[in-house]
Amino acid sequence: MSGNTLGKLFCVSNFGESHGPAIGAVVDGCPPGLPLSEADIQAELDRRRPGTSRHVTQRKEPDTVEILSGVYNGITTGTPIGLLIRNTDARSKDYSNIEDTFRPGHADYAYWRKYAHRDPRGGGRSSARLTAPTVAAGAIAKKWLAQTFGVQIRGYMSQLGEIPIPFVNWEMVGQNPFFAPNAGIVPELEAYMDQLRRDGDSIGARIEVVAEKVPAGWGEPIYDRLDADIAHAMMGLNAVKGVSIGAGFDAVAQRGSEHGDEITPEGFVGNNAGGVLGGVSSGQPLTVSLAIKPTSSIRVMRRSVNRANEPVEVQTLGRHDPCVGIRATPIAEALLAVVLMDHALRHRAQCG
Repeated sequence: MSGNTLGKLFCVSNFGESHGPAIGAVVDGCPPGLPLSEADIQAELDRRRPGTSRHVTQRKEPDTVEILSGVYNGITTGTPIGLLIRNTDARSKDYSNIEDTFRPGHADYAYWRKYAHRDPRGGGRSSARLTAPTVAAGAIAKKWLAQTFGVQIRGYMSQLGEIPIPFVNWEMVGQNPFFAPNAGIVPELEAYMDQLRRDGDSIGARIEVVAEKVPAGWGEPIYDRLDADIAHAMMGLNAVKGVSIGAGFDAVAQRGSEHGDEITPEGFVGNNAGGVLGGVSSGQPLTVSLAIKPTSSIRVMRRSVNRANEPVEVQTLGRHDPCVGIRATPIAEALLAVVLMDHALRHRAQCG
């Protein structure tokens, strides 16, 4: 009931705080027999890792993963897989000035009202640092889905602030720090981010995630719809303020004759549904779009209150991403993988 576990048959429980000794996840429900090593997981963590370019937080965390259980002789045993990532570069003194105040846009005030206690160091439990265990768990799901069904999950940034990023090809996504599918626009994105850092401000982004070769039939009607579970998982990613499947909000301006994807003997004519019909996968590519809000930790002075409800001005120091969306792509991929693996196992359990 505490909201730290995602999934029903493939369950991922996330633990830790931004400046605690370690963060991690317990992955329960992974079938036995999957070849799995720390290197499999590390490759995904390195894509999300901080300090990889001047455009993201300069916190220098190696994010080295340790498999504590659930794997023997390089093979999953079917028992819970314990994953640990140690925090090695926390600078808690950067947050000493906000222990009794609330940063605008952050979870500080809401956490204080809920728990009457909070860890102010780096945001504690609400920090994007806690997405690393999600990526680690998602690496397991990605490998199982690819090995079992040939499912491929990829993502990219389609917009940075007010700059749209036209899609050119997938090969370019891994060749720049923005996960942009367009090499020609990278210099403009870099100049934009450099100015943003000089201003001490932040910006949002839009991320697209695509899962291909998803078999038809995964999902449930009504409450456990595949698209509903995807939206639920994606809203668990820090800074996500909007999730759309397929045409999403563009469907508002479409007529039924345009939006409803016609079916021919050769397959669907379009994919406005985003690969989900009635909460169940259609066999088409599953397309998800995320709106990421601007980072709340900025150096611009902002009005707020302290715990005594007195007016104060807050400036957030420390090392922060001017755009958290830059590192969000591998996290969104991981969340989609976790949901799809959970539904794959649920489908197998019900329908054989």
